[in-house]
Amino acid sequence: MKVALIPFQKNLVIRMDNIRFILIVTFAMLVFMLQQAWQLDYGPKPEVAAITDPLANTKEDLPSATGASAQTAPAEQNTAAVPLSTTSSANVIKIKTDVLALQIDLKGGTIQNLDLLNYPVEKPNTVVDKLRTMVGLPVAEKNTNPVRLFDSSQEKLFVAQSGLIADSGFATAPTHHTVFKAEATSYELKPGQDSLTVPLTWTDNNGLTVTKLFTFKPGSYEITLAQNVKNDSGKPWTGRQYSQLLRVPDTSSKGGMLTGGMRAYDGGVIYTEKEKYQKIAFDDMADENLDVATKGGWTAMIQHYFASAWIPPADQDNHFYTKSLNDNQYVIGTYSPAVTVNANTDAQFVARLFAGPKIQPMMENIAPGLELTVDYSFLTFIGKPIYWLLNQIHDAVGNWGVAIIGVTLCIKLLFFPLSQSSYKSMAKMRKIQPRLKELQERFADDRQRFNTEMMALYKKEKVNPLGGCLPILVQIPVFMCLYWVLSETVEFRQAPFMLWIQDLSIQDPFYVLPVIMGITMKIQQGLNPAPIDPIQAKVMKMFPIVFTIFFLFFPAGLVLYWVVNNTLSIIQQTVITRQIAKTA
Repeated sequence: MKVALIPFQKNLVIRMDNIRFILIVTFAMLVFMLQQAWQLDYGPKPEVAAITDPLANTKEDLPSATGASAQTAPAEQNTAAVPLSTTSSANVIKIKTDVLALQIDLKGGTIQNLDLLNYPVEKPNTVVDKLRTMVGLPVAEKNTNPVRLFDSSQEKLFVAQSGLIADSGFATAPTHHTVFKAEATSYELKPGQDSLTVPLTWTDNNGLTVTKLFTFKPGSYEITLAQNVKNDSGKPWTGRQYSQLLRVPDTSSKGGMLTGGMRAYDGGVIYTEKEKYQKIAFDDMADENLDVATKGGWTAMIQHYFASAWIPPADQDNHFYTKSLNDNQYVIGTYSPAVTVNANTDAQFVARLFAGPKIQPMMENIAPGLELTVDYSFLTFIGKPIYWLLNQIHDAVGNWGVAIIGVTLCIKLLFFPLSQSSYKSMAKMRKIQPRLKELQERFADDRQRFNTEMMALYKKEKVNPLGGCLPILVQIPVFMCLYWVLSETVEFRQAPFMLWIQDLSIQDPFYVLPVIMGITMKIQQGLNPAPIDPIQAKVMKMFPIVFTIFFLFFPAGLVLYWVVNNTLSIIQQTVITRQIAKTA
């Protein structure tokens, strides 16, 4: 009996023989693009040209009044001709806590050269070094210096500035160009101390005194800034506080984002009461100055693994701004409402600066939405649950590699019913493969008749030819999410697993895991029904080799997930295939 096919069914039959092949090719292209993006972040970086004239900046680098805020914004006439200097003054204060080492430049109280003491640039791998020595290979030197987040050097300029701006008609106020005085040249937070406060003072000829107080706490990447204004001038003073981040972008980032959003974002961000989390790329800053009013919120510069954010009081009406300066310098910041300090009284302006690793539980406790700086791209809704699950398992086992294995098991259990159905369809497809080849040979010159007979065979054997596509469809978003989680989650940076794998965020130094992944992929491929098209069959045989080459340069944690996932799939599929074979 012939099976009648409506046009849609005919087209479906024609396509379903190729759809799995197309999915695998698409997945291969995705893996290749992710691999390219990963190389841009971790591969060799081009040299950055130095800024030849650090005093060439003539654009105003303080917050300015625009649009509707013109009547209440800080005046600029006091500093309009002052160029931005990227050269530190000779007088700096050195500060050290248990997690930070930094300098405060007396010129403006600018925070610079901030080192994250618990995060070395590179981590020595003693296992790999010993093995290389045993076989006579040279051991590469590692840069074990701490990561420098803020930097005063010309080619990597990144500093945190703050100051006050007097409103029009009032006396001057200290900006980040003003020189302060300090009581000491170095401070250290000793073990057992609850906090450390570093004071800077400035006094003008009219009796206005400003004291900047920087407060540090043990184990914290948060710095509290309080600017106390004491007015002994004999008349009222009105002004605002501003706090801003100034940075020269990493030229190798190409704007911070690869085409298609496949790379971790590197640039400015803001968080407002209305719009919540928003990215303000350097190109956006160059095109137009930001001018946003909000209650609370924060402004930040983010990069791989680390973030820096100025956080004004949450109950205060704040104004966010950006500026594009000369010499490829960009500013993002916030200024407060105007405050009037009457004669013979004082007032205090407060802001907090976060400068450290993007550890989500820690950031959630600092400011609303600050944890969103861990950028999982458009798959955040999947990435966050995966991160939460990884954290829960890690808290129990204390090893991020084991946590990845645990998450892989959980994902397999979650999709067990779907994969079970898919593997059954694939096993049935494998079982009827000889009959399909026979039909193909019999109706080699009649494609329509072949499709009709093939559809009838599928119906008779109760086979869903599209069922085998499900494992690929499920793995694509999970794979991408794990890529982003491993790429952006600082906890994986230099996290050891076992033996020679001492950093899950970089490639396997001996390429063992990628080779194992290729072997498991080949084994799993042998359990799947081969494409009827001989050209597709030949191409499919090449994929284990192609994927192995791609995965040579992926982070070990991601390859570990794929190895465990393939191994579990092989076990599950082998059991199902044998059960289906017994029913023959």
